[in-house]
Amino acid sequence: MKTAIKAAISSLLAFIILSCATAPNEYREVDTAAGQADFTSAVEAIRRGQNRRRALYPERNAVQLFLDKGLLEFYAGNYEASSADLQNAERLIEEAYTKSITEGFFTYILNDNSRQYPGEDFENIYLNIFNALNYYNRGDLEGALVEIRKLSQTGGKLDMLARRYEYTDPSTGASLQDSLQRETGISQLPDTKSVNFSNSALARYLGALFYQAEGNLDSARIEFNQVHRAFRTNSSIYRHNVPNAVEEARNVTAQTARLNVICFTGLSPIKQEQLVMHYLPFRHPVLAISAFKLPVLTRRPSLITKIEVIVQGEDGFYLELLEDMGLVIEETYNARFSSILLKTYIRTIIKYAVADIAASEAARQGGELSGLLIALAARTALDASERADTRMSRFIPNRAYIGGINLDPGTYSVIINYYQGDNILSFDSFPDVVVDSGRLNLLNAVNLR
Repeated sequence: MKTAIKAAISSLLAFIILSCATAPNEYREVDTAAGQADFTSAVEAIRRGQNRRRALYPERNAVQLFLDKGLLEFYAGNYEASSADLQNAERLIEEAYTKSITEGFFTYILNDNSRQYPGEDFENIYLNIFNALNYYNRGDLEGALVEIRKLSQTGGKLDMLARRYEYTDPSTGASLQDSLQRETGISQLPDTKSVNFSNSALARYLGALFYQAEGNLDSARIEFNQVHRAFRTNSSIYRHNVPNAVEEARNVTAQTARLNVICFTGLSPIKQEQLVMHYLPFRHPVLAISAFKLPVLTRRPSLITKIEVIVQGEDGFYLELLEDMGLVIEETYNARFSSILLKTYIRTIIKYAVADIAASEAARQGGELSGLLIALAARTALDASERADTRMSRFIPNRAYIGGINLDPGTYSVIINYYQGDNILSFDSFPDVVVDSGRLNLLNAVNLR
């Protein structure tokens, strides 16, 4: 085989070797334990996985590791360990924004899996909410409020999120999705609208409770009002009524002993690889139909349809939906899908162009059969090398429900029943819940089914 052909093939192989992603890691043991609500065992499964020769979460997936472990530690009641993990995730996400342009450039040539996972915007939001609950459960209200303020203050994460994906082509007035469809010729694209999420009712509600417990009633009033504003201004997310529990919590006085309950259910959408075929005008027909592998969100339906809380000696009550976290995730992720598509398109063109050059050179020097063999080998290798970046936290809940009841001060047994239709699917029991007047009594529960 002549030198030119060897050089072309060498270039092709270099792309293939560098762009190959590690095969998907096996999370079955962790998922099984979490699905059985054995969160301690799920955390232990992660620790064992990290001690293997090939770690369950490679070093470049550290953000995902700390998010998954931090959430599972929270569900297990290990609040200090959870806080440490979530803070590590937040630190690494912040560092990702200061990385040099070099790493971003190479994702256009190799693939997104080749870089450190920087986290998603929704992960950067919800880690603060869960860390706020970590601080509350450790008796640190000020720490809880610090986490909430990172989201809600002017210039905070929610404010920045609303601005990040606003884009209009100044020359045509077209949206980024319109521009991409025009430039790439791919007409069937997922919706890539601007983010319509700039105010979290969940964050505001927790902030109101924490301010109320701190005695800062004016700030609590503002946060309760912001819950209503979130519903008004984010109608694509909040498609239901403001829960009655919001006003009930607002009207609590220093003499009231109120038990507030917040419950997280289900598992939020997860990224899965989707194959999109597209025509590219290359010489060899075998390279003309390219395969784009894109990370698309897929919902994970929950079995739970309603949640009942039974407090010893009292009538039961049902929790109300406050925030559909799955919808928040879809909204914020789809807003940046256009940039993922653009990088994938450029990367695919580069790889297929190199393959087409190699095949054309082989055909010129060795005949059409040689060119065809090179094109076939290149197509097989390229399809194997490209992999969508499906990394994300696997254990963010899908929905947040709230409710509450005013009680006489005392210690109560509380049972939370999770229903599928009219049948009780499972339950949680809390035998010694202390409810006092003049302070925040907040019980958090989780069921990922």
